Amino acid sequence: MSHSSHHLLRSREEERASVSYSELLFDLIYVFAVTQLSHYLLHHLDWLGYLQEIILWFAVWLAWQHTTWVTNWFNPETRSIRLLLFVLMLIGLVMASSIPEAYTSRGVVFAACYVAIQLGRTLVIVFLLDKKHHLSPNFKRILGWFCISAIFWIAGAFSEGYMRVLLWLVAVLCDYTSPMFGFYLPGLGRSVSSKEWTIEGQHLAERSQLFVIIAFGETIMMTGASLSDFEVWDATIIYAVIISFTNSLAMWWIYFDVSSEAGSRKIKKISNPGLLGLKYHSIHVVLVGALIICAVGDELVVNHPLGEMTTGGIFAMVGGPIIYLMSNSVYKWITCRMIAWSHVIAVIVLAFIIPFARFFNPLQLNAITALVFIAVVVYETVQARSVPES
Repeated sequence: MSHSSHHLLRSREEERASVSYSELLFDLIYVFAVTQLSHYLLHHLDWLGYLQEIILWFAVWLAWQHTTWVTNWFNPETRSIRLLLFVLMLIGLVMASSIPEAYTSRGVVFAACYVAIQLGRTLVIVFLLDKKHHLSPNFKRILGWFCISAIFWIAGAFSEGYMRVLLWLVAVLCDYTSPMFGFYLPGLGRSVSSKEWTIEGQHLAERSQLFVIIAFGETIMMTGASLSDFEVWDATIIYAVIISFTNSLAMWWIYFDVSSEAGSRKIKKISNPGLLGLKYHSIHVVLVGALIICAVGDELVVNHPLGEMTTGGIFAMVGGPIIYLMSNSVYKWITCRMIAWSHVIAVIVLAFIIPFARFFNPLQLNAITALVFIAVVVYETVQARSVPES
C-alpha cells in the first residue's frame, strides 16, 4: 500500500529507522522522571501510595509513548521535529519536577504539563500535516481523546484527596485504553492499524528496550546511592548490595537475553507492526513499572537489611518481581506464542512466599527472590540453547 509523503516524515526506503541523538537526549528527561517516581513510592509505601504511583507512572509513560510514535513517523533530525522535541523536554522536565508534590501543592503544575505535552504535540502534528495526508485523520482522533482526558486531568488538579486520585485515574484510563479501540470518536470514526499506524517496527521495539535500560539503571543507582550513604560498610551491607545487584542482573538477563531479541524479530517481520507496537507498549508500561517497584525494594534492602518487613515493603520486594515476570511471560506469548513455564512457576513460588514474608528480614527475602530469578535465568538459557534457530 502506498502512502502520501511529507517532507518531515522518515524515509521508509531505508532498511530501518535508527534512533537519533535527539531521541536519546529526550529520554534523559525520563531518566529523571523514573528517579522521581521511585523516590515518591519509597516514601508512600501504602495502598494509596501505590495507586498514586501507578497513575503518575502511566502519565509519564504515555507522554513518552506518544512522542515515540511521533518520532517513528517523523524524522527527528528535521528542524521542526527537533525543536518540538526540545520544547517537550522542557515541559517534561517541569512535569517530572512536580511529581513529589503532584497530589498536594503542585497538582495543577503536573496536570497542566501533561496536558500541554499531549495536546501541544498533537496539535503541532495536525497543523503540519495536510488534511489529505493518510496520517491526518488518525492524529485528529488522538487529539479528540486527549481533549477528553484533559477535562479529567484539569478537574482533578483543582480537586483534593481521593477525588483527585479518582479523576486522574479516569484520565489515565482514557489515554491508555483509547488506542485499543482505534481512538474511535463519533463523526471521525476509528483508526485502522494496518492502514494508519504505518510505523517502523524495529525502531519502536528498540525505543522500548532503551526505556527498559533506563529502569534498570534506576535499580542500580538506587542500590549505589544507598550504599554511598553509609559511613561504615559492614558485611551485612555488602551482602545486601551484592544480592540487589544480582537481582537486577538476573532481571536484565530474563528480558534481554531472549525476550527483547524475539520481540525485535517479530515486529520487523509482521505485516501489521502498528497493532503489535500497541501491544508492546501496553505490556512495557507494566514491565517497566514493575522495575521501578523493584528499585524501591532494592533501596529498602540496602538501607535496612535486618529490619522488619512491612506490607508495603513486601509488595515492593516480592510483588514487583511477580509483576515483572508476569509481564515478561505475556511479552513472550505475544512474540513467540510460547508459555514461559519458568516464569509461571517462579510467580507461583513467589506468591507462596508472601504469606510468610514477615518471618524474614529484607536481606533474607531479597536473597530468596534472587534465587528464584537465577533459577529462571538458568532454565531459560539452557532452553534457548537447546532450541535450534529457525
